[in-house]
Amino acid sequence: MPNKKIIHRQIEKNGNENLTKEVEKYPKENIQETYKGYSVCAKLEIPEIKLETYVLSKYSKDALEISVTKFWGVNPNQEGNFCVAGHNYINNNMFKNLKKVKIGDRLFISDNEIGKVEYEVFKIDTVLPDDVSCLDATFENVKEVTLITCTNDSQKRVIVKAKEVQ
Repeated sequence: MPNKKIIHRQIEKNGNENLTKEVEKYPKENIQETYKGYSVCAKLEIPEIKLETYVLSKYSKDALEISVTKFWGVNPNQEGNFCVAGHNYINNNMFKNLKKVKIGDRLFISDNEIGKVEYEVFKIDTVLPDDVSCLDATFENVKEVTLITCTNDSQKRVIVKAKEVQ
């Protein structure tokens, strides 16, 4: 469940004082390493549109028929822009409802290295297919996710950008 958080107490030295800071973290879960014969790099959850899907590690035409895939950028939950592409097919593990996501919605990326990280949508755009500016990171030293799918007529791309919730 995306809403279950564990509160960790973290003590930091600040000069001569010890400051206790509560840090919210999600419990680590093991993400399966393959899905239908393809390598998996992460799990993506978007509760608002009831999407839970595996992100396949390598982008290819065949992989896109199975699930969403890493398209460009850093590995999941690392600083930089992790870009995920997927068809807007009606399958439950595809981006059919991505156009219903709103600014402020939350999404979660889980991986076997870092764990589960919460992101908040800050930008939604529709662009022409040759506009690749969304692949660039918006911020420096921030974990960012960009989700990419086609409009229903496949003439444009829907771009959803989210950054880590601090």
